[in-house]
Amino acid sequence: MASTDAISVILHKLRAAITDPIALDGHEFHITCSMGLATFPHDGNDAETLLMNADAAMYQAKNSGRDSFQFFTAEMNTKAHERFAMQDAIRSGIARSEFYLDYQPQVDLRSGRIFAAEALVRWRHPVLGVLSPVQFISLAEETGLIVPLGDWVLSEACRQNKAWQDAGLPHLSVSVNVSALQFQEKDWPQRVRRILKESGLEAEYLELEVTESLLMRNVDQAIATMKELQELGVHFAIDDFGTGYSSLSTLKCLPVTRLKIDQSFVRNLAHDEDDRSIISAVISLGQRLNMMVIAEGVETEGQLAFLRANGCDEAQGYHFSKPVDSGAMAALLNAPELILEHM
Repeated sequence: MASTDAISVILHKLRAAITDPIALDGHEFHITCSMGLATFPHDGNDAETLLMNADAAMYQAKNSGRDSFQFFTAEMNTKAHERFAMQDAIRSGIARSEFYLDYQPQVDLRSGRIFAAEALVRWRHPVLGVLSPVQFISLAEETGLIVPLGDWVLSEACRQNKAWQDAGLPHLSVSVNVSALQFQEKDWPQRVRRILKESGLEAEYLELEVTESLLMRNVDQAIATMKELQELGVHFAIDDFGTGYSSLSTLKCLPVTRLKIDQSFVRNLAHDEDDRSIISAVISLGQRLNMMVIAEGVETEGQLAFLRANGCDEAQGYHFSKPVDSGAMAALLNAPELILEHM
């Protein structure tokens, strides 16, 4: 078998040939490639095994930043099998109702009133116990399972909000995160409409959170989709604002009612002058564009004091309440003084 160095030389030449610019109709296009390599007989004794392992190596190349190549290793093989097992578990978990929602209150900083609750998905895994989204959302997105999971989250959040209303609790909005795959599907607005109808929740009590990076993938499509749902009464928020690359010209065209300051800026408020400047600028920008501004990840009295002094409209975070189940959320709505004492 040729040495690893010799093979690497060949792969570099192949990559260089693929990445050469291509001119079409006066425009120059650049192509990148990710390559995975498995060798016979070290990585497999038959074509099927070799191709499977080369495919695993290619995904490792993509996860390492794309436009590169990776050799297959036994460690990658183990990770691939774990990945496939987790993928099957997510699919089964959806079917077996192993997922559930917690809710984190969002608070108006002027009145202290809980005006909304963000729905946060959790997974009660039969073997691993309760898993946070960090442990499964990225895989769900990569495999497309985020679509049925996201639809379930939206349906359950709407159903629960209507149940709170029917129980005589103060009316509030429920905020639901939207994945890029959901948002890009052509029939997604129709699915949102159907879920609202089935739950009986009026559209004005639903807010959908989308990220800057999602919106920038196809601005025209994003605006069209958002406006279609806005006509129903659905509200939109830009999640993790400040971490993406949206331009001001794009931002002013989006039918958005709320900007959500990413918690990474809030976390370092006490000792990072740049983060304080960014937060002040975002608050000013959002309000000049007639948007409400909410800060997430608020955990200390000092952070809250800075946000209030700079005119931030709303906040959420452990300073007020950690994410709680639907029953505990109902208790907070019944006893608003529990939130007011943290104001």
